Amino acid sequence: MKKFALIGAAGYIAPRHMKAIKDTGNLLTAAYDKFDSVGIIDSMFPNADFFVEFERFDRHIEKLKRGLNKIDFLSICSPNYLHDAHIRFGLRVGADVICEKPLVLNPWNIDALKEFENEHGKKIYNILQLRLHPAIIALKKKISEGPKDKIYDIDLAYITSRGNWYYTSWKGDASKSGGIATNIGVHFYDMLSWIFGSVKKNVVHLHTHDTAAGYFEFEKAKVRWYLSINSDNIPAHLLAKGLKTYRSLTIEDEEIEFSDGFTELHTLSYQNILNGEGFGLNEAISSIQIVHDIRNSKPLGLVGDFHPLLRTNT
Repeated sequence: MKKFALIGAAGYIAPRHMKAIKDTGNLLTAAYDKFDSVGIIDSMFPNADFFVEFERFDRHIEKLKRGLNKIDFLSICSPNYLHDAHIRFGLRVGADVICEKPLVLNPWNIDALKEFENEHGKKIYNILQLRLHPAIIALKKKISEGPKDKIYDIDLAYITSRGNWYYTSWKGDASKSGGIATNIGVHFYDMLSWIFGSVKKNVVHLHTHDTAAGYFEFEKAKVRWYLSINSDNIPAHLLAKGLKTYRSLTIEDEEIEFSDGFTELHTLSYQNILNGEGFGLNEAISSIQIVHDIRNSKPLGLVGDFHPLLRTNT
Protein backbone atom coordinates (compact mmCIF):
# COMPACT_ATOMS: atom_id res chain seq x y z
CA MET A 1 0.00 0.00 0.00
CA LYS A 2 1.37 3.40 -1.05
CA LYS A 3 0.94 6.50 1.11
CA PHE A 4 -0.28 9.70 -0.52
CA ALA A 5 -0.55 13.36 0.44
CA LEU A 6 -2.69 15.81 -1.53
CA ILE A 7 -2.48 19.56 -2.17
CA GLY A 8 -5.67 21.33 -3.26
CA ALA A 9 -8.20 19.14 -1.45
CA ALA A 10 -11.09 21.62 -1.76
CA GLY A 11 -10.86 21.96 -5.53
CA TYR A 12 -13.25 20.64 -8.17
CA ILE A 13 -10.96 17.87 -9.38
CA ALA A 14 -9.61 16.69 -6.00
CA PRO A 15 -12.41 14.13 -5.36
CA ARG A 16 -11.38 12.26 -8.52
CA HIS A 17 -7.85 11.99 -7.17
CA MET A 18 -9.09 10.82 -3.77
CA LYS A 19 -11.26 8.22 -5.47
CA ALA A 20 -8.32 7.08 -7.58
CA ILE A 21 -6.16 6.67 -4.47
CA LYS A 22 -8.88 4.65 -2.79
CA ASP A 23 -9.81 2.56 -5.83
CA THR A 24 -6.18 1.55 -6.38
CA GLY A 25 -5.98 0.29 -2.80
CA ASN A 26 -3.80 3.05 -1.40
CA LEU A 27 -4.00 5.51 1.51
CA LEU A 28 -4.34 9.28 1.73
CA THR A 29 -2.54 10.25 4.94
CA ALA A 30 -2.52 14.06 4.70
CA ALA A 31 -4.15 16.83 2.70
CA TYR A 32 -3.82 20.59 2.44
CA ASP A 33 -6.04 23.43 1.21
CA LYS A 34 -6.45 26.96 2.50
CA PHE A 35 -10.21 26.38 2.26
CA ASP A 36 -11.80 23.88 4.64
CA SER A 37 -14.75 22.66 2.53
CA VAL A 38 -13.31 19.16 2.32
CA GLY A 39 -15.93 17.01 4.03
CA ILE A 40 -15.73 14.55 1.14
CA ILE A 41 -12.55 13.21 2.75
CA ASP A 42 -14.76 11.58 5.41
CA SER A 43 -16.30 9.25 2.83
CA MET A 44 -12.91 7.92 1.77
CA PHE A 45 -10.12 8.72 4.22
CA PRO A 46 -11.60 9.92 7.53
CA ASN A 47 -8.28 9.47 9.34
CA ALA A 48 -6.30 11.68 6.98
CA ASP A 49 -4.68 14.71 8.60
CA PHE A 50 -5.83 18.02 7.14
CA PHE A 51 -4.17 21.45 7.12
CA VAL A 52 -5.25 24.94 6.06
CA GLU A 53 -1.77 26.43 6.50
CA PHE A 54 0.93 25.27 4.13
CA GLU A 55 3.66 25.82 6.72
CA ARG A 56 2.06 23.28 9.08
CA PHE A 57 1.44 20.87 6.22
CA ASP A 58 5.10 21.23 5.19
CA ARG A 59 6.28 20.52 8.74
CA HIS A 60 3.98 17.50 9.01
CA ILE A 61 5.27 15.99 5.75
CA GLU A 62 8.86 16.60 6.87
CA LYS A 63 8.17 14.72 10.12
CA LEU A 64 6.72 11.82 8.15
CA LYS A 65 9.83 11.84 5.97
CA ARG A 66 12.04 11.34 9.02
CA GLY A 67 9.88 8.51 10.38
CA LEU A 68 8.40 5.29 9.07
CA ASN A 69 5.33 6.88 7.44
CA LYS A 70 7.05 8.84 4.67
CA ILE A 71 4.69 9.58 1.80
CA ASP A 72 5.33 7.80 -1.50
CA PHE A 73 3.32 10.18 -3.71
CA LEU A 74 2.16 13.79 -3.61
CA SER A 75 -0.97 14.53 -5.66
CA ILE A 76 -1.34 18.14 -6.80
CA CYS A 77 -4.73 19.73 -7.55
CA SER A 78 -3.78 23.32 -6.75
CA PRO A 79 -4.22 26.40 -9.01
CA ASN A 80 -2.18 26.20 -12.20
CA TYR A 81 0.36 28.88 -11.30
CA LEU A 82 1.32 27.00 -8.11
CA HIS A 83 2.00 23.64 -9.79
CA ASP A 84 5.68 24.28 -10.35
CA ALA A 85 6.34 25.19 -6.69
CA HIS A 86 4.25 22.32 -5.35
CA ILE A 87 5.94 19.82 -7.66
CA ARG A 88 9.32 20.96 -6.35
CA PHE A 89 8.05 20.58 -2.79
CA GLY A 90 6.99 17.00 -3.49
CA LEU A 91 10.38 16.06 -4.91
CA ARG A 92 12.21 17.72 -2.00
CA VAL A 93 10.30 15.61 0.54
CA GLY A 94 11.24 12.45 -1.35
CA ALA A 95 7.93 11.71 -3.08
CA ASP A 96 6.99 11.00 -6.66
CA VAL A 97 4.48 13.60 -7.90
CA ILE A 98 1.15 13.29 -9.72
CA CYS A 99 0.02 16.69 -11.03
CA GLU A 100 -3.17 17.86 -12.69
CA LYS A 101 -3.17 19.72 -15.99
CA PRO A 102 -1.52 21.90 -17.06
CA LEU A 103 1.69 20.58 -15.54
CA VAL A 104 3.21 24.09 -15.67
CA LEU A 105 2.40 27.32 -17.50
CA ASN A 106 5.62 27.76 -19.49
CA PRO A 107 7.78 25.31 -21.47
CA TRP A 108 11.02 26.41 -19.78
CA ASN A 109 9.57 25.28 -16.43
CA ILE A 110 9.66 21.71 -17.76
CA ASP A 111 13.40 21.94 -18.52
CA ALA A 112 14.05 23.10 -14.96
CA LEU A 113 11.89 20.30 -13.53
CA LYS A 114 13.89 17.71 -15.47
CA GLU A 115 16.97 18.85 -13.59
CA PHE A 116 15.02 18.69 -10.32
CA GLU A 117 13.90 15.12 -11.10
CA ASN A 118 17.51 14.08 -11.68
CA GLU A 119 18.69 15.84 -8.54
CA HIS A 120 16.15 14.12 -6.27
CA GLY A 121 15.79 10.79 -8.08
CA LYS A 122 12.00 11.02 -8.19
CA LYS A 123 9.42 11.14 -11.00
CA ILE A 124 6.85 13.73 -12.05
CA TYR A 125 3.65 12.44 -13.67
CA ASN A 126 0.98 14.44 -15.48
CA ILE A 127 -2.72 13.56 -15.71
CA LEU A 128 -3.41 13.34 -19.46
CA GLN A 129 -6.61 11.35 -19.24
CA LEU A 130 -7.83 11.85 -22.81
CA ARG A 131 -4.99 9.56 -23.91
CA LEU A 132 -6.74 6.84 -21.93
CA HIS A 133 -10.26 7.41 -23.28
CA PRO A 134 -11.40 4.40 -25.37
CA ALA A 135 -12.77 6.57 -28.20
CA ILE A 136 -9.52 8.54 -28.41
CA ILE A 137 -7.40 5.39 -28.33
CA ALA A 138 -9.53 3.97 -31.17
CA LEU A 139 -9.09 7.20 -33.14
CA LYS A 140 -5.31 7.11 -32.71
CA LYS A 141 -5.25 3.51 -33.94
CA LYS A 142 -7.39 4.41 -36.96
CA ILE A 143 -5.13 7.32 -37.91
CA SER A 144 -1.91 5.35 -37.43
CA GLU A 145 -3.25 2.55 -39.64
CA GLY A 146 -4.57 4.95 -42.29
CA PRO A 147 -2.79 6.51 -45.29
CA LYS A 148 0.63 7.80 -44.22
CA ASP A 149 0.46 10.93 -46.37
CA LYS A 150 -3.13 11.96 -45.55
CA ILE A 151 -3.76 15.35 -43.92
CA TYR A 152 -7.05 15.30 -41.99
CA ASP A 153 -9.45 18.26 -41.72
CA ILE A 154 -10.73 18.67 -38.16
CA ASP A 155 -13.13 20.97 -36.33
CA LEU A 156 -12.94 20.96 -32.53
CA ALA A 157 -15.41 22.82 -30.31
CA TYR A 158 -15.78 22.75 -26.55
CA ILE A 159 -18.22 25.04 -24.75
CA THR A 160 -18.70 24.51 -21.03
CA SER A 161 -20.77 27.05 -19.12
CA ARG A 162 -19.29 28.87 -16.14
CA GLY A 163 -21.00 31.39 -13.85
CA ASN A 164 -19.76 34.68 -12.45
CA TRP A 165 -17.79 32.89 -9.71
CA TYR A 166 -15.29 31.81 -12.38
CA TYR A 167 -14.06 35.35 -12.96
CA THR A 168 -13.59 36.03 -9.25
CA SER A 169 -11.65 32.80 -8.74
CA TRP A 170 -8.04 32.22 -9.77
CA LYS A 171 -9.35 30.61 -12.97
CA GLY A 172 -10.51 34.00 -14.23
CA ASP A 173 -7.05 35.51 -13.69
CA ALA A 174 -4.93 34.73 -16.75
CA SER A 175 -1.71 35.27 -14.79
CA LYS A 176 -2.74 32.40 -12.51
CA SER A 177 -4.64 30.05 -14.83
CA GLY A 178 -2.98 30.86 -18.16
CA GLY A 179 -6.33 31.93 -19.60
CA ILE A 180 -9.14 29.93 -21.11
CA ALA A 181 -7.04 28.13 -23.74
CA THR A 182 -4.74 26.83 -21.00
CA ASN A 183 -7.39 26.12 -18.42
CA ILE A 184 -9.89 24.13 -20.53
CA GLY A 185 -8.00 23.57 -23.78
CA VAL A 186 -4.73 21.94 -22.75
CA HIS A 187 -6.10 18.36 -22.71
CA PHE A 188 -7.50 18.72 -26.22
CA TYR A 189 -4.23 20.12 -27.55
CA ASP A 190 -2.35 17.24 -25.95
CA MET A 191 -4.74 14.76 -27.51
CA LEU A 192 -4.38 16.32 -30.97
CA SER A 193 -0.58 16.36 -30.89
CA TRP A 194 -0.52 12.79 -29.53
CA ILE A 195 -2.55 11.57 -32.50
CA PHE A 196 -1.55 13.91 -35.34
CA GLY A 197 2.07 14.78 -34.59
CA SER A 198 3.95 17.97 -33.88
CA VAL A 199 2.59 21.47 -34.51
CA LYS A 200 3.74 23.19 -37.70
CA LYS A 201 1.50 26.28 -37.47
CA ASN A 202 -0.40 27.87 -34.58
CA VAL A 203 -2.71 30.82 -35.38
CA VAL A 204 -5.05 32.55 -32.92
CA HIS A 205 -8.20 34.23 -34.27
CA LEU A 206 -9.86 35.22 -30.98
CA HIS A 207 -8.71 35.25 -27.36
CA THR A 208 -10.91 36.95 -24.74
CA HIS A 209 -11.73 36.29 -21.09
CA ASP A 210 -14.40 33.73 -22.01
CA THR A 211 -13.74 32.57 -25.59
CA ALA A 212 -10.73 31.54 -27.66
CA ALA A 213 -10.41 30.20 -31.18
CA GLY A 214 -7.68 29.44 -33.65
CA TYR A 215 -6.12 27.19 -36.25
CA PHE A 216 -3.42 24.51 -36.05
CA GLU A 217 -1.46 22.64 -38.65
CA PHE A 218 -0.08 19.38 -37.29
CA GLU A 219 1.98 16.88 -39.25
CA LYS A 220 -1.18 14.98 -40.16
CA ALA A 221 -4.06 17.41 -39.56
CA LYS A 222 -5.45 20.89 -40.08
CA VAL A 223 -7.53 21.88 -37.06
CA ARG A 224 -10.00 24.72 -36.53
CA TRP A 225 -10.70 25.00 -32.80
CA TYR A 226 -13.14 26.92 -30.63
CA LEU A 227 -13.37 27.07 -26.83
CA SER A 228 -15.78 29.02 -24.65
CA ILE A 229 -17.17 29.21 -21.12
CA ASN A 230 -20.02 31.49 -22.23
CA SER A 231 -23.32 29.60 -22.39
CA ASP A 232 -24.63 32.08 -24.99
CA ASN A 233 -22.24 30.45 -27.46
CA ILE A 234 -23.84 27.01 -27.18
CA PRO A 235 -25.77 26.19 -30.40
CA ALA A 236 -29.39 27.34 -30.08
CA HIS A 237 -30.95 23.90 -30.57
CA LEU A 238 -28.96 22.57 -27.60
CA LEU A 239 -29.73 25.58 -25.42
CA ALA A 240 -33.42 24.98 -26.12
CA LYS A 241 -33.00 21.53 -24.58
CA GLY A 242 -31.43 23.04 -21.46
CA LEU A 243 -27.95 21.71 -22.24
CA LYS A 244 -25.02 23.68 -20.80
CA THR A 245 -22.12 21.83 -22.40
CA TYR A 246 -21.23 21.28 -26.04
CA ARG A 247 -18.34 19.06 -27.08
CA SER A 248 -17.68 18.25 -30.73
CA LEU A 249 -14.77 16.72 -32.62
CA THR A 250 -15.40 16.36 -36.35
CA ILE A 251 -12.87 14.65 -38.63
CA GLU A 252 -13.52 14.68 -42.35
CA ASP A 253 -17.22 15.46 -41.64
CA GLU A 254 -17.48 12.47 -39.25
CA GLU A 255 -18.23 13.37 -35.64
CA ILE A 256 -16.22 11.52 -33.00
CA GLU A 257 -18.29 11.03 -29.85
CA PHE A 258 -16.40 11.11 -26.57
CA SER A 259 -18.77 12.90 -24.22
CA ASP A 260 -19.01 9.92 -21.87
CA GLY A 261 -16.43 7.64 -20.30
CA PHE A 262 -14.56 10.24 -18.23
CA THR A 263 -15.51 9.17 -14.70
CA GLU A 264 -12.92 6.43 -14.28
CA LEU A 265 -10.03 7.94 -16.23
CA HIS A 266 -8.28 9.34 -13.14
CA THR A 267 -8.33 5.91 -11.53
CA LEU A 268 -6.92 4.41 -14.72
CA SER A 269 -4.26 7.14 -14.76
CA TYR A 270 -3.24 6.23 -11.21
CA GLN A 271 -3.15 2.53 -12.03
CA ASN A 272 -0.81 3.21 -14.93
CA ILE A 273 1.44 5.42 -12.79
CA LEU A 274 1.63 2.79 -10.05
CA ASN A 275 2.55 0.26 -12.74
CA GLY A 276 5.38 2.51 -13.93
CA GLU A 277 3.55 3.54 -17.11
CA GLY A 278 2.45 7.10 -16.37
CA PHE A 279 2.90 10.18 -18.56
CA GLY A 280 5.98 12.15 -17.54
CA LEU A 281 7.61 15.45 -18.40
CA ASN A 282 8.36 14.58 -22.02
CA GLU A 283 4.69 13.84 -22.73
CA ALA A 284 3.68 17.24 -21.31
CA ILE A 285 6.00 19.37 -23.44
CA SER A 286 3.89 19.63 -26.61
CA SER A 287 0.67 20.90 -25.02
CA ILE A 288 2.54 23.33 -22.74
CA GLN A 289 4.33 24.83 -25.74
CA ILE A 290 1.02 25.12 -27.60
CA VAL A 291 -0.79 27.00 -24.81
CA HIS A 292 2.22 29.24 -24.22
CA ASP A 293 2.25 30.21 -27.90
CA ILE A 294 -1.53 30.83 -27.90
CA ARG A 295 -1.21 33.02 -24.82
CA ASN A 296 1.52 35.12 -26.45
CA SER A 297 -0.02 35.44 -29.92
CA LYS A 298 -1.88 38.45 -31.28
CA PRO A 299 -5.40 37.43 -32.40
CA LEU A 300 -5.98 37.94 -36.12
CA GLY A 301 -9.77 38.24 -36.10
CA LEU A 302 -11.93 36.64 -38.80
CA VAL A 303 -9.06 36.10 -41.22
CA GLY A 304 -8.04 32.88 -42.94
CA ASP A 305 -9.40 29.45 -42.04
CA PHE A 306 -11.36 29.94 -38.81
CA HIS A 307 -13.90 27.83 -36.93
CA PRO A 308 -17.48 28.34 -38.20
CA LEU A 309 -18.75 29.11 -34.68
CA LEU A 310 -16.71 32.32 -34.80
CA ARG A 311 -18.94 33.68 -37.55
CA THR A 312 -22.15 33.04 -35.58
CA ASN A 313 -20.84 34.09 -32.16
CA THR A 314 -18.90 37.30 -32.90
